[in-house]
Amino acid sequence: MKDNLLEIIVGSLVLVFAGAFVIFSISITGYQQKGNIFNAEFGNVGGLKVGDDVMIAGIKVGEVSSNYLNSETYLAVIRLNLDKNIVVPEDSLARISSSSLLGGQYVEIIPGVSDNMLNENDTIYNTRDPVSLTDLLGQAVFSATQ
Repeated sequence: MKDNLLEIIVGSLVLVFAGAFVIFSISITGYQQKGNIFNAEFGNVGGLKVGDDVMIAGIKVGEVSSNYLNSETYLAVIRLNLDKNIVVPEDSLARISSSSLLGGQYVEIIPGVSDNMLNENDTIYNTRDPVSLTDLLGQAVFSATQ
Protein backbone atom coordinates (compact mmCIF):
# COMPACT_ATOMS: atom_id res chain seq x y z
CA MET A 1 0.00 0.00 0.00
CA LYS A 2 2.88 2.33 0.81
CA ASP A 3 4.40 1.75 -2.65
CA ASN A 4 1.08 2.62 -4.34
CA LEU A 5 0.84 5.89 -2.39
CA LEU A 6 4.38 6.84 -3.41
CA GLU A 7 3.62 6.09 -7.06
CA ILE A 8 0.47 8.22 -6.91
CA ILE A 9 2.39 11.16 -5.41
CA VAL A 10 5.21 10.92 -7.97
CA GLY A 11 2.72 10.58 -10.84
CA SER A 12 0.78 13.61 -9.61
CA LEU A 13 3.98 15.67 -9.43
CA VAL A 14 4.90 14.67 -12.99
CA LEU A 15 1.45 15.74 -14.24
CA VAL A 16 1.68 19.08 -12.39
CA PHE A 17 5.12 19.81 -13.90
CA ALA A 18 3.95 18.76 -17.37
CA GLY A 19 0.95 21.09 -17.13
CA ALA A 20 3.16 23.95 -15.93
CA PHE A 21 5.51 23.32 -18.86
CA VAL A 22 2.64 23.47 -21.37
CA ILE A 23 1.33 26.73 -19.90
CA PHE A 24 4.84 28.22 -19.90
CA SER A 25 5.42 27.15 -23.51
CA ILE A 26 2.19 28.72 -24.68
CA SER A 27 2.95 31.99 -22.90
CA ILE A 28 6.49 32.17 -24.29
CA THR A 29 5.51 31.52 -27.90
CA GLY A 30 2.93 34.30 -27.85
CA TYR A 31 0.04 32.00 -28.72
CA GLN A 32 -2.42 34.26 -26.97
CA GLN A 33 -3.53 37.49 -28.60
CA LYS A 34 -2.07 40.56 -26.88
CA GLY A 35 -4.25 43.20 -28.42
CA ASN A 36 -5.02 44.62 -31.84
CA ILE A 37 -4.20 42.56 -34.93
CA PHE A 38 -3.15 44.35 -38.12
CA ASN A 39 -1.81 43.03 -41.41
CA ALA A 40 0.98 44.46 -43.55
CA GLU A 41 1.80 43.38 -47.12
CA PHE A 42 5.44 43.22 -48.22
CA GLY A 43 7.12 42.15 -51.45
CA ASN A 44 9.96 40.57 -49.47
CA VAL A 45 10.25 39.94 -45.72
CA GLY A 46 14.01 39.37 -45.72
CA GLY A 47 14.16 36.82 -42.89
CA LEU A 48 11.48 38.30 -40.63
CA LYS A 49 10.19 35.58 -38.31
CA VAL A 50 7.21 34.97 -36.07
CA GLY A 51 7.95 36.52 -32.68
CA ASP A 52 10.08 39.39 -34.02
CA ASP A 53 9.39 42.80 -32.52
CA VAL A 54 7.10 45.54 -33.82
CA MET A 55 8.31 49.02 -32.86
CA ILE A 56 7.07 52.58 -32.99
CA ALA A 57 9.65 55.30 -32.30
CA GLY A 58 12.08 52.66 -31.01
CA ILE A 59 9.64 51.31 -28.40
CA LYS A 60 8.40 47.72 -28.62
CA VAL A 61 4.63 47.79 -29.05
CA GLY A 62 3.98 44.25 -30.25
CA GLU A 63 5.27 41.30 -32.21
CA VAL A 64 4.87 39.44 -35.47
CA SER A 65 2.23 36.77 -34.86
CA SER A 66 2.26 35.03 -38.27
CA ASN A 67 3.29 35.36 -41.88
CA TYR A 68 2.03 33.75 -45.06
CA LEU A 69 2.11 34.18 -48.82
CA ASN A 70 -1.00 35.60 -50.48
CA SER A 71 -1.54 33.16 -53.37
CA GLU A 72 -3.35 35.76 -55.50
CA THR A 73 -0.94 38.71 -55.24
CA TYR A 74 2.23 36.77 -54.30
CA LEU A 75 2.89 39.27 -51.54
CA ALA A 76 4.00 38.30 -48.04
CA VAL A 77 1.29 39.11 -45.49
CA ILE A 78 2.59 39.76 -41.98
CA ARG A 79 0.16 39.70 -39.05
CA LEU A 80 1.13 42.20 -36.37
CA ASN A 81 -0.10 41.71 -32.81
CA LEU A 82 0.05 45.15 -31.13
CA ASP A 83 -0.71 46.21 -27.58
CA LYS A 84 -4.37 47.08 -26.88
CA ASN A 85 -3.64 50.76 -26.23
CA ILE A 86 -1.89 51.31 -29.59
CA VAL A 87 -3.90 52.94 -32.38
CA VAL A 88 -2.41 53.28 -35.85
CA PRO A 89 -3.40 55.99 -38.35
CA GLU A 90 -4.50 54.57 -41.69
CA ASP A 91 -1.74 56.37 -43.65
CA SER A 92 1.06 54.87 -41.55
CA LEU A 93 4.16 53.29 -43.07
CA ALA A 94 5.46 49.85 -42.10
CA ARG A 95 9.01 48.85 -42.93
CA ILE A 96 11.26 45.96 -42.05
CA SER A 97 14.54 47.10 -40.51
CA SER A 98 17.64 45.34 -39.25
CA SER A 99 18.32 45.50 -35.54
CA SER A 100 22.01 44.64 -36.00
CA LEU A 101 24.61 43.60 -38.55
CA LEU A 102 24.07 40.00 -37.46
CA GLY A 103 20.69 39.93 -39.14
CA GLY A 104 17.99 40.48 -36.52
CA GLN A 105 14.85 41.97 -38.06
CA TYR A 106 11.91 43.96 -36.72
CA VAL A 107 8.90 45.77 -38.14
CA GLU A 108 8.95 49.52 -37.67
CA ILE A 109 5.68 51.42 -37.91
CA ILE A 110 5.99 55.10 -38.75
CA PRO A 111 2.66 56.70 -37.80
CA GLY A 112 0.92 58.85 -40.37
CA VAL A 113 -1.02 62.05 -39.79
CA SER A 114 -4.52 60.87 -40.71
CA ASP A 115 -7.37 61.33 -38.26
CA ASN A 116 -8.79 57.97 -39.36
CA MET A 117 -7.39 54.98 -37.49
CA LEU A 118 -6.98 51.40 -38.69
CA ASN A 119 -9.52 48.93 -37.35
CA GLU A 120 -8.88 45.39 -36.17
CA ASN A 121 -7.60 43.16 -39.04
CA ASP A 122 -7.08 46.11 -41.42
CA THR A 123 -4.07 46.01 -43.73
CA ILE A 124 -1.20 48.47 -44.02
CA TYR A 125 -0.43 48.73 -47.73
CA ASN A 126 2.18 51.50 -47.46
CA THR A 127 5.20 49.29 -46.76
CA ARG A 128 8.92 49.24 -47.50
CA ASP A 129 10.84 46.02 -48.03
CA PRO A 130 14.12 45.48 -46.16
CA VAL A 131 17.38 46.58 -47.74
CA SER A 132 19.68 43.62 -48.35
CA LEU A 133 23.28 44.20 -47.32
CA THR A 134 24.50 41.72 -49.93
CA ASP A 135 22.61 43.58 -52.68
CA LEU A 136 24.17 46.87 -51.57
CA LEU A 137 27.65 45.33 -51.57
CA GLY A 138 27.04 43.83 -55.02
CA GLN A 139 25.95 47.21 -56.40
CA ALA A 140 28.99 48.91 -54.88
CA VAL A 141 31.38 46.33 -56.37
CA PHE A 142 29.63 46.44 -59.75
CA SER A 143 29.66 50.25 -59.90
CA ALA A 144 33.35 50.31 -58.86
CA THR A 145 34.33 48.06 -61.78
CA GLN A 146 32.72 50.29 -64.39
